[in-house]
Amino acid sequence: MQFSEQDIFNWIAGHLWPLFRIASFFMIIPIIGTQLVPVRIRLGLALMTTILVAPLIEVIPVVDPLSLSSIGVLIQQMFIGSMMGFMFVLFVQLFVVAGQIIAMQMGLGFASMVDPTNGVSVPVLSQIFLICVTLLFLATNGHLVMIEVFLESFRVWPIAGSLFTEGGFTPEILWQMIHRISWMFAAALLVSLPVITSVLVVNISFGIMSRASPQMNVFALGFPISQLFGMLIIWIGFVGFMPQFHRFSGDVFEFLRQILGV
Repeated sequence: MQFSEQDIFNWIAGHLWPLFRIASFFMIIPIIGTQLVPVRIRLGLALMTTILVAPLIEVIPVVDPLSLSSIGVLIQQMFIGSMMGFMFVLFVQLFVVAGQIIAMQMGLGFASMVDPTNGVSVPVLSQIFLICVTLLFLATNGHLVMIEVFLESFRVWPIAGSLFTEGGFTPEILWQMIHRISWMFAAALLVSLPVITSVLVVNISFGIMSRASPQMNVFALGFPISQLFGMLIIWIGFVGFMPQFHRFSGDVFEFLRQILGV
């Protein structure tokens, strides 16, 4: 069996461009794209996925990887993979933001720890939410659905020599993805709203008590009570954590299917 130089070149080009999109996706998405997973493992997963997916892609342009025209293909693949991975990052981070909002209202904003997945300091409450979301996401096979939706992008947004293509990845789709940042903050507010309201009622009650009895040290008394009351509301609110998880994860997948047209 003999292979010509052109056959080897076509085989490499047919796997190189999907590899850039898949590797960019795996470098950003939650769980796999965190600092807990070594870069070699992420690249290995991207390479194995590319070997499986590349034969299923209908049209792959044959572009010399060493030519200037390959820069446009490279930018498009990395940009699409990064933006789709960013959508799932927003989903996970909304619970981190919700934990930060709750912690600030309860007076636990100073109780922070280093997040091993991102390498930054976040409140302990945000870390608890992040662990719960990660476990639920894996238990409900969300990672498999995430990869399935991403691989559908090769059919809807084919590999091309420019970032935006007619009928494919357009500036309108890019703007919709960027606008999802506002959805993250709105969803985080919905998650934290019960605790915020409850703690606000407690603070208003202590404010009334301080006006009625100025001699009472309301600050020393109200701070621990606000924390205990907030923890009680969080404990009660964990009953509805699963429906909120399903709702927001469904919003993410529905949004991606909408822009993909599937």
